[in-house]
Amino acid sequence: MFDEIDATILTILQENARTSNAEIARRVGMTASAVFGRIRRLEQAGVIRGYAARVDPVAMGLPVLAYVFVRLSAHRRAREVGRALCAVPAVQEVAHLTGEDCFLAKVRCRDTAQLEEVVLGINDIEAVCGTRTVIAFRALREGGAVPAAPAAPAKG
Repeated sequence: MFDEIDATILTILQENARTSNAEIARRVGMTASAVFGRIRRLEQAGVIRGYAARVDPVAMGLPVLAYVFVRLSAHRRAREVGRALCAVPAVQEVAHLTGEDCFLAKVRCRDTAQLEEVVLGINDIEAVCGTRTVIAFRALREGGAVPAAPAAPAKG
């Protein structure tokens, strides 16, 4: 469980993971060592999974954003197909879905020719029986923060 202070720390770190413990401490009204301890506890609990730089995909030469819906012929092979999708370098995110489509993969490519190769490769994964691809005009919001709020007390 975490409290309001933990929620504030998580919000600050999601806005800028390079914020110093001293700055976080100033903003939450604690000492830097107490903030350090809370951050370590959140890391050990798996709430904070890591730290990363957010890179602009367009600036990196990857302006094509597409979403590929993937259907399977054998749903019992979902774990295997999921691992295969996650291994495709152009795939940024993979979600396992309910319904007719089994997976949704977010893909970034330099052009539509590369996207075609990625989709053909996905279709070559054993147990994939079809794909449906949607190309986005542009991303309006990506990599949003996870809302941080303290856990509600259990009702008893």
